[in-house]
Order: sequence, then C-alpha cells, then structure tokens
Amino acid sequence: MAPSGRSYQLTATPVTILAHLIAIAVTTLVLVWLLHFREGLAFKSANKPKIFNLHPLLMVVGLIIFGGEAIMAYKTVPGTRRAQKGVHLILHLIALLAGVLGTIAVFKFQHESDNKDFVTLHTWLGIITITAYGLQFLLGFVTFLFPGAASPRKATLVPWHVFFGTTIFLLAICSAETGLLEKSFALQLKLSQERLIVNFTGLLIFLFGVTVVLSTILPRRGYY
Repeated sequence: MAPSGRSYQLTATPVTILAHLIAIAVTTLVLVWLLHFREGLAFKSANKPKIFNLHPLLMVVGLIIFGGEAIMAYKTVPGTRRAQKGVHLILHLIALLAGVLGTIAVFKFQHESDNKDFVTLHTWLGIITITAYGLQFLLGFVTFLFPGAASPRKATLVPWHVFFGTTIFLLAICSAETGLLEKSFALQLKLSQERLIVNFTGLLIFLFGVTVVLSTILPRRGYY
C-alpha cells in the first residue's frame, strides 16, 4: 500500500536546528567583522567608530537572533506550554533591551560625531522596528501574561499576535540588511575579506529569517 502524503510531512525540528546553526554563524561573522576589521567595541571612547560598533552587534545578535529564537521557542523548548511561554518572554525581553541599547549607542555616536539623524531609510526602518517591538512586547505581556486576562480574548488575539510579531521580525531583517548595505557604501569597501564578511552576514541574516518564519508554519511533530 502506497504511503500517504502525510507520511512525508516535514516538521519544524530540522528547520529550527538549521536556524540555530545559522544564528551561530551570523554571531561569529559579526564579531569577527567588528573586533578584527572595525577596531572593537566601546560605549565611551575617543575612537567614535568603536561606539558605533555596538549598534550592529546589539541589533543583529540581540534584536534579530534573540528575537528569532524567541519566536521559535514554542517549537524548540521541551516541556509545558507555560515553560515555552516563559522562555519566549525572556528571549523577547533580552532582544528588546538589546535593541534599545543599540539604538542609544548609534544616537550617541551620531551626536558625538556631529552627524545628522533620521536621514536614511535604514534609520526610519530601525526606529519603526524598535518602536513596534516595544509595543508588541507590552501588548503581548498585558494580553497573555497579565493576571485575570480573559481566555476567550487570548484565543482571539493569538493569530494577530503571531502575525504582527512575524511582521516586526521581518522588519528587523530589512533594517539590518539596509544597515549593512549603508555601512558598506559608507566605508567604500572593495572586494576584500571585510566586504565578503559583510555580504555573507547579510545573506545569512536573510536565511535565518526564512528558517524562523518557516518554523512557525511547520508542526512541531509529525510523521515521516
């Protein structure tokens, strides 16, 4: 008897494993870029680019990587739904705090370097992203974790919470891609090791976004 189509159903597990591997690769490339090619990191320094370097680190590794891991928590964390929700909340909180610090770092750099703010598409997307992320976190906390929240209301809002969360995550991806492109042109990078690292970082960030979104669509367990 021929096996049914469901027998070959793909589950979220291999996709999330791939996402974890990509996350490690992205983190490694960002650290190599900033520490080896861009002189390192500092919140206070006479070397102003060091202050700027905190921005891509916190936004990519903090906002995107931790944010993506938070989205996948319901597919990767073993245990009860409550445990998954707890990890989901903590990872999103870390991502939000990293995003806020990354935003503060770049504005600090701009002001100390006498550069203009709010003049690029990357800046606009970034401000929209961090603002929307904060609102999504606040509304999610009040709706799903605040004591006394009505269960019927929760069930109604879950699809919208997932939709807006995914949209904001994709917006963060777009912000990162435009930021890498902007920095690449600003530094006038030629085809070198540094340019390759920046390009591969952008490519892997995109692939991380794809795997995270795919993991939300696929079931946690299935049949092969």
